[in-house]
Amino acid sequence: MKTVLVTGGLGFIFSHFCELLLARGYKVINVDKISYASNKDFKPESQNYTFIKADIKNLKELPYCDFIVHAGACSHVDRSISRNDEFVESNVLGTHNLLELVCKKKINHINLGWEYKGPVFIYISTDEVFGDIEQGFFQEDDRHNPSNPYSATKSSSEMLVKAWGRTYGIPYRITRTTNNYGGRQHSEKLVPHIITQILNDGKVQVHGDGSYVRNWIYVKDNCNAVLNVLENGQNGETYHIASDEEYSVLQIVKMISEKMGKRIEDVVEFVPNRSGQDLRYALDSSKIKSELKWEQEYHMSDVLDQIIEDYK
Repeated sequence: MKTVLVTGGLGFIFSHFCELLLARGYKVINVDKISYASNKDFKPESQNYTFIKADIKNLKELPYCDFIVHAGACSHVDRSISRNDEFVESNVLGTHNLLELVCKKKINHINLGWEYKGPVFIYISTDEVFGDIEQGFFQEDDRHNPSNPYSATKSSSEMLVKAWGRTYGIPYRITRTTNNYGGRQHSEKLVPHIITQILNDGKVQVHGDGSYVRNWIYVKDNCNAVLNVLENGQNGETYHIASDEEYSVLQIVKMISEKMGKRIEDVVEFVPNRSGQDLRYALDSSKIKSELKWEQEYHMSDVLDQIIEDYK
């Protein structure tokens, strides 16, 4: 039985990932500092699940594990603009500390004459490291051009992972994904913001004219892809995870409001653009499909009714 250390496993996406790992027979060590966006009631009833409350930038040692899936990060773009120091501390310094702990384990193995066999470091990144693209799709090796403090810290962490991999020989893999949606997502994100505002007879705040386009992937599809990278991916490789669904912000608002019996013009409140607003994010996910045989299983039309019921 393999052991996976997950950082940020109380968060939206990686609480689902912890459940998937347990269902597939892995031991899970969840390291999370418990922030405002954490799912504090997430407590799987499994003897193979261990929770450690800790801030990754302050960890002094790593428990035994075969893989580290490093997903713990501050992620809300608006918050990164007003409180960017938190993002540098968590996303950059936290990643640096984890890499140093892995590096220390590797050096200790070498000094004692042992063969180093792990852990493999899997870094969870984002499509936002590239900035926007009006036409086409970003490839795994395209140049980064982050537009806001959040994406800059994720890009910085990627560079640390690659450098520590080359300099110190740490085995690593990187995934980048697009906008996730699903149950347990914090209400500051678009889909739950729309649902909860309509439920509370409030207004849905839309930046600019709402024409900005994102790729939308269901959380379980993303988790299945990350697990595929863990089980079948190659060290030193980066994999893009994306769906076949692109919608503008206004299209998402319209889709949800109609399902909830509201007219879009009655629920939308247009607000000024955020600084560094990106027009469109888009990733080419052909590599993970061809090399690892991952396939998208869910579409928004299949699961949106259930998501709305969950938030009710």
